[in-house]
This record gives sequence, structure tokens and C-alpha cells, in this order.
Amino acid sequence: MARSSAEVEYRTMALAVYELIWLKQLLKDLQFGEVIQMTLICDNQIVLYISSNPVFHERTKHIEVDCYFVQEKIISGDIKTEFVNSNDQLADIFTKYLRGPRIDYICNKLGTYSVYAPA
Repeated sequence: MARSSAEVEYRTMALAVYELIWLKQLLKDLQFGEVIQMTLICDNQIVLYISSNPVFHERTKHIEVDCYFVQEKIISGDIKTEFVNSNDQLADIFTKYLRGPRIDYICNKLGTYSVYAPA
């Protein structure tokens, strides 16, 4: 069981890094092009601090393996992390209940449109 939301987000970040590394290897195997550095965007500043800080504290002891893995990928240059404001988090459309203007904003940013809207 998670002790904090930061722990949950950090474990999710580690899973995303695993997926990015897998995707990078797949693209390499398919000879689809050279992927040098991938960007992982996060809206939690605590998680970004933990990922960039090589010093572990008592509170991060139970996620230490994930911390080492993510930090190793950041140091090697495979992954770069960036902060995004929660209002600009496009993944919310997949994870939260949203209404009217918020859905329109995210769909516009994603480049989608309604097939039922008048042209």
C-alpha cells in the first residue's frame, strides 16, 4: 500500500520509464530512426526532486529500487524530466472526469476535433 501520493506518482514514473526504454528498443530494432533522449513530463514537483536528487531519505526507502532505476536513466541521458503545470496536463482526459471547456481545451491541444461538429 502506498504511503503517499508522491510514492504512487514515483512508482508510476518508474513504470513509464520502463515503457519508454522498451519503446526505444523497439524503434531501434525496427530501424525506425534514432531516438536519442526521451522526455518524461510530470506534474508533481516532489517526484521530480526525488528523481534528480541522488540522496535518499527515510521516506523514500521503500521505493529505493525505482529511485535507482529512474536516476540511472536520467544520468545516462536516456530520459529527461520536465515539469508541467497541472492545468496543462493533457493526460487528464484519460484519467479524470472532465466537463465542457476543459475537454475542449485538451482536445484542441491534442489536435482532435468532433466529427459531429458543423464544418
